[in-house]
Amino acid sequence: MSHQKIRVIGAGLAGSEAAWQIAQKGIEVDLIEMRPSVMTPAHTTADCAELVCSNSLRSDDMQTNAVGLLHEELRRMGSLIMVAADACSVPAGGALAVNRVDFAKMITRKLKNHPLIHFSIAEMGIPTDDIPTIIATGPLTSPKMAEDIQKITGDESLHFFDAIAPIVYTDSINMEKAWYQSRYDKGDKYDYLNLALNKEQYYQFVQDLLAGEKIAFKEWEKNTPYFEGCLPIEVMAERGVDTLAFGPMKPVGLRSPHLTEKPKAVVQLRKENKEGTLMNMVGFQTKLTYKEQTRIFRTIPGLENAVFARLGGIHRNTFVCGPKVLDEQLRLKNKPSIRLAGQVSGCEGYVESTAMGLLAGLFAVNPNIQLPPDTTALGAMLRHVTAGNPETYQPMNINFGLFPEPETEGARKIKGADRKKLYTTRALRDLEAWKKQINL
Repeated sequence: MSHQKIRVIGAGLAGSEAAWQIAQKGIEVDLIEMRPSVMTPAHTTADCAELVCSNSLRSDDMQTNAVGLLHEELRRMGSLIMVAADACSVPAGGALAVNRVDFAKMITRKLKNHPLIHFSIAEMGIPTDDIPTIIATGPLTSPKMAEDIQKITGDESLHFFDAIAPIVYTDSINMEKAWYQSRYDKGDKYDYLNLALNKEQYYQFVQDLLAGEKIAFKEWEKNTPYFEGCLPIEVMAERGVDTLAFGPMKPVGLRSPHLTEKPKAVVQLRKENKEGTLMNMVGFQTKLTYKEQTRIFRTIPGLENAVFARLGGIHRNTFVCGPKVLDEQLRLKNKPSIRLAGQVSGCEGYVESTAMGLLAGLFAVNPNIQLPPDTTALGAMLRHVTAGNPETYQPMNINFGLFPEPETEGARKIKGADRKKLYTTRALRDLEAWKKQINL
């Protein structure tokens, strides 16, 4: 153990998990939370790990769902958040839903009763000393902390408005209607997959966008203006029926092998990962409800049976571009005594934040620890946050598209539930091997 004390700033899910992991390894923790002295627009209590929306922790099926697999990996790693979630669970079919009040109170009680965790209330900026520190201040990081992070990471590396385009599993795209080509044939043609729309299809698509049900901004988001560079696609459509055809869906520089006439519009999908298993719908950030996104986007030729690894959205969110500013152990490259964890580090979701908190805690205790294998959900999430493409980086929930492809015997391609079981079986096997290597 190289440190006598470690500081954790922020007692959300990531900070609570990090503090617990450190204390359980026998090291003292100063856990600092600004609530209730300084409240966020979304929180209502002073409890640790308060869930600010009623969404569950999503699917608990570890056999066929990546977040269910991450649940299981966290359980096997001794996660405080998962102990509380299981103890406070309520019926929700195959999902892990919790009584939010009981969940937060249980975590608060365990943290405050731990003899090695010293809890205090204060609004913090980045410390100027070299005490190992984990910053886990979440998507509603206070202006003081955000300003300090921005000074260290650079103006372009901290984001305050999260514009997310949908991501599609490549193998769910109808390749009889798609073709690979970069605009004007620049660069590697396999970086972009294209879907063409004729006039009738395009104008119907615009009409559907305008009529589709939208998610309303929360009260505390309403005063955050859109960036012109990341307008919701339906807002662009409101500016005129041909706006999209001259914007993100412009057909210039592209030739469809499937249409005899020139396309009215083209949807471009960009490779989201180097394996090419995920494709990002370029320019399709949106405030449409998830149900409407699925319905409307499947009207695009080639996406009739699309399976979405992530749907689009726009919301207020403070996060760094992890691949630019973080090393492989979540340390700030410009100040290695500081680690980031949770959503401020550039991940998306409660469970993913917990995972980054757990890893940040382990790394802070032992900087020489071996990284989790990329084949595990923990390793795949860590690799996305710290080693994704910095030019196109966006926070993402865990999904199987972030994992290395599973090895299969023979030429037959395994799909569906059987393929997902290959991912999960390999992940849990490799997790157990990693636990032995790090003496956990």
